Amino acid sequence: MFEKLVNRLRREAFITSPLGIVISPVYFIRDGLYRNISSLAPRLSGDILDFGCGSKPYESLFVNASSYVGVDVQVSGHDHKDSRIDVYYDGRTLPFPDNHFDAAVCFEVFEHVFNIDDLLTEIRRVIKPGGYLLLSIPFAWDEHEIPYDFARYTSFGIRSVLERNAFEVLEMRKTTTYILALAQIFIAYLSRYVFPKNRFLSKVVFQLLFIFPLNLLALLFDFLLPTRYEYYSNNVVLSRTKVTV
Repeated sequence: MFEKLVNRLRREAFITSPLGIVISPVYFIRDGLYRNISSLAPRLSGDILDFGCGSKPYESLFVNASSYVGVDVQVSGHDHKDSRIDVYYDGRTLPFPDNHFDAAVCFEVFEHVFNIDDLLTEIRRVIKPGGYLLLSIPFAWDEHEIPYDFARYTSFGIRSVLERNAFEVLEMRKTTTYILALAQIFIAYLSRYVFPKNRFLSKVVFQLLFIFPLNLLALLFDFLLPTRYEYYSNNVVLSRTKVTV
């Protein structure tokens, strides 16, 4: 029973449900990512590369994939205890031939890449002409996986980066409203620096007494106040490599 509960909570961290409103201090950022990635994932098919794969949390969303290969670096700002890495990346060259994949995905990774143009050149090399690249990247979020956190991109910034590397942007989505992004930052702060971390019972009590009401309050304000997107949690971008004639 306990193992089932743990597995359910792990799944809830990425594949969200209304339960997250009750228990998750990062519900808004994770729910925004899940909803947008899940709606775009079926457009990718064939052999898919997941760069910076970690635990491959969204693999199940790619129902049209014939293969799904995860690539990551050996040294990063987090351990690989729960990772499901198939191939390691040396920071320079992806160990695949040209035009090997039909599509690539990259979730919450580009902010950790200092040489972004070199990486995009490699990703473009290993996917076929006209192949898709689906990515997500944070905008309003704290420094994480320190010291390997190098950048934040606006929607205009990531579009510019992709276009100068011969990717055509097809869709760009902001995952939360202004209100929900503000609420997410505040709730995450409380969870990390105010709520108890090591005492399970105390943590559960704090979740029920604070996280649940704050999440509900944020949803209420988001409903009542004007909807704005100048401040938001993440960009989710669907692009494809430009075909040269």
